[in-house]
Amino acid sequence: MAHSHGHTPAAWTGSIIAFVGFCVASAFTVMAQPAGVIAGLVIIGAGAVIGGIMRAAGLGQSKSSGLTAEQARAHKLAHQQAHQTRTEAHS
Repeated sequence: MAHSHGHTPAAWTGSIIAFVGFCVASAFTVMAQPAGVIAGLVIIGAGAVIGGIMRAAGLGQSKSSGLTAEQARAHKLAHQQAHQTRTEAHS
């Protein structure tokens, strides 16, 4: 029942590129430089595109390796029950 939670080369690469784009856009927002903000937004979009291309090339998580709908419901229910138990213990 193990699954990778998106820990794949495609997910990491796309996330890191998008994070760099966020940092660039944020810095140029503070400096009031619209061209830099746009460049940062383009980098964020590039992260999404590159991550998608890498996933299509087989470097991402396949749909079959994730949870089935039934497993996802069971996992969510178990999480909710554990949270409720912790909440009741602190009351």
